[in-house]
Amino acid sequence: MAEHTAATATNPTSLAEVADAFATQASRFLETSTQVASGAAPEAAIPLLLLATTDILAAGARLGAMVDVVPDERFEPDSGPDTDVEPLRVALARVLDGLDAYPEVVDPVLGGETGDASVSDDIADIAAALLQGLAHHEAGHVVEALWWWQFSALSSWAERAASAARVLQMILAHLRLDVDDDVAAEAEYEALQAGVEDPADAAR
Repeated sequence: MAEHTAATATNPTSLAEVADAFATQASRFLETSTQVASGAAPEAAIPLLLLATTDILAAGARLGAMVDVVPDERFEPDSGPDTDVEPLRVALARVLDGLDAYPEVVDPVLGGETGDASVSDDIADIAAALLQGLAHHEAGHVVEALWWWQFSALSSWAERAASAARVLQMILAHLRLDVDDDVAAEAEYEALQAGVEDPADAAR
């Protein structure tokens, strides 16, 4: 059980509204991640994951900007067994084969130490945190859910979302922009030709 350590929440009604809105965003992230992991849209895997991670990262940033949320209970209630996200992790690693692993600076604020990371690990870790909050939310502990999402965002999953989003953006940029010189020259030529007006047409 996690002990609550921050200030007590003061407006349960508005906090419940925030929790409900975030629950919708968390569910959307999980749905998109599961869809990509299923291999249903391999050609759109990178854009879909990029949109999902940036959306949930923005939502996490809003949670981080709020005052600390803490329910009245001192300890986190049992929300049941944790959902196993290993199948999601494995399936994403398969879909992202060759693009999954990346090096990262562990904590750029404290130093330049680097470590190994992977997009599939990042997505699975985010999913695990979101699922735990959703379990609280579905049990009717909406403020508890919001506390958990805020705490875990600041301590772990928002960082993973930021790292994954940056890597996914770079992958997408390389896939879209890194082309052979001959291919680029041919595309440029066709674009220029398309912009040249036929004199015969102009005379009409």
